Amino acid sequence: MDVGLSLIFQGVDPNMTDHEVYTNDLRMGDLASELGFQSIWGVEHHFTDYTMCPDVTQYLSYWAGRNPDLGLGSMVIVLPWHDPMRVAEEVSMLDNMSNGRMILGVGRGLGRVEFEGFGKDMNASRETFTEAATMILDGLETGFCEADGKYVKQPRREIRPRPYKSFKGRTYAAAVSPESSKIMAELGVGILIIPQKPWDHVEKEMNDYRAIYREVNGEEAPAPILGGWTYCDESADRAEEMAYQYIGGYYRSVIEHYEMASDHLKSTKGYETYGAMVDHVTKNLEDVVRFFMSIQVYGTPKQCLERIQDFTARTGAGAYNGVFSYGGMPYDDVEKSLRLFAKDVLPELRKMPGEPLLSPVSG
Repeated sequence: MDVGLSLIFQGVDPNMTDHEVYTNDLRMGDLASELGFQSIWGVEHHFTDYTMCPDVTQYLSYWAGRNPDLGLGSMVIVLPWHDPMRVAEEVSMLDNMSNGRMILGVGRGLGRVEFEGFGKDMNASRETFTEAATMILDGLETGFCEADGKYVKQPRREIRPRPYKSFKGRTYAAAVSPESSKIMAELGVGILIIPQKPWDHVEKEMNDYRAIYREVNGEEAPAPILGGWTYCDESADRAEEMAYQYIGGYYRSVIEHYEMASDHLKSTKGYETYGAMVDHVTKNLEDVVRFFMSIQVYGTPKQCLERIQDFTARTGAGAYNGVFSYGGMPYDDVEKSLRLFAKDVLPELRKMPGEPLLSPVSG
């Protein structure tokens, strides 16, 4: 299976400037190819210290020029915050510059602070996402975009530079609700699994997605990509302590950024699944944090490998993306964990089943 490295630029340590956060994460990214990772990934967020990467294609362009071999993954571009014509252009431009190395991940967003910051109606996010994704994905195949939807209207225009090659088989979407999974199947894209809920729920949603995908597209769905907050240490006890402090700390920032203890998700159209979590988060915060830890990857190298093997067996994932820096973890601890994982876990993951995320590149 392919193994990727995700950088999220989380700025929650008040003793670090944003520039220092960037310096450390970019330093970690420079180790990706040397340590054996096949791809590097970025996430999109705005306005807070939760994660500080407001432009994923710009970020990936940096790696396209810096490293000629890595796959370049967006995890994800949040379509309702963008002009979809511009997204199609930016994606095609990056793919041309990198000789077809982009792996396109898209999503619809969850943070109210971000929707309001862009003057976008969060209640319309599902319809906006579907219209935008349909136009962009069609445009990347045909070479032009046009739409006359309720939320997305675009006169027919060419994408220049023209798409370098098909994005079929290298387009994924973050889907964490049953409703979103159905949309992804109908659009013919794969799934990025960002663990947030019990595995039996994920398994059911994946089975439903695969059935819809098979019915709509006449073929089997691609294997999903599994993400995971990762900490690797020679000591199981220290790994658990670090996981509680930093993976747990990261999830506390999730609850704050997405206002998961607020009632607003209960009354926002399209986010009913999240709204149902509010009371549980409010009453059982410690249990929620501990649960999130339980579905991430931490421990000794052997324990990390066993967790990924278990999680991929449950989901059918064919690739793994590790996040190693989060929650204000000191850089020395990040790099030590990253290097140990790369030495003892990554080679074993490479032996596991999975199709390459990118076909051989020509040109």
